[in-house]
Formats: sequence, structure tokens, C-alpha cells
Amino acid sequence: MRIARIKETCIYVTNLDQTEQFYNGQLGLPVISKVQGRHIFFRAGESVLLCFIAAQTKQESELPPHGATGSVHLAFEVEKDAYASTLEEMQQKSIPILHQHLWKGNLRSFYFHDPDGNLVEVIEEGLWEE
Repeated sequence: MRIARIKETCIYVTNLDQTEQFYNGQLGLPVISKVQGRHIFFRAGESVLLCFIAAQTKQESELPPHGATGSVHLAFEVEKDAYASTLEEMQQKSIPILHQHLWKGNLRSFYFHDPDGNLVEVIEEGLWEE
């Protein structure tokens, strides 16, 4: 299998309006699809963030049932020159920053929770590059 990238990432949420307010209203991700009581999908750069109500997806008949509980981790990459302003923007929006980390090669990231307790990381461009 020759994978080009992870195209979509899925998390499970409890309240779609709250999720929309956070990811669209606070983080600025464009909404690309919303079905009340089931899901909301966001554009995240070249990828898609799928946010599902887990109980609803477990009742699927057309697609395979799925779902998860607990805190999931996802990471968004930002350009190096946008990292500091992105961190400052999150702080100005009163989003509590849980941790800031310095990785190999002096690349930085910071972590915060979304309204459902999922762990969101913002990574400086270049991490995981060869």
C-alpha cells in the first residue's frame, strides 16, 4: 500500500453545536457538512476532521458501525512563521494551554483540550519530516 497522507481524522463528541462553536467559532475551521444528531465535518488544511456522535454511528446500517470513548489526540500543523501568533491567538481566546513542548530540531508544539476533552496539539511545520 502506498499511502500519500491521512486524509481524515475522526473524533467522537457529545454536542455538535458546542463542537461547531469550538472548531469553527474558536479555531476557524470551515464547516463542510453537518447532519444534526449525527456529525459535523470541518476542513483542516488539506485534511478533514470528522466529528461524530458515537451512539449514532454505532447504529449505522449502510456503513460499518464505529465509535470510541475517552480522550483522543489529534494534531494540527501550522507554518513555522505562524506558530507564535497561533499560540497567542489561543491564549487571547482564553483556551487553556496544557503544555508547551520543544522537540528535536527546536520544533515546538502546544496542547489544549476541546470541549469533549480530546487532546488537541498544534505542531510547528517540520515535525516528522525527514
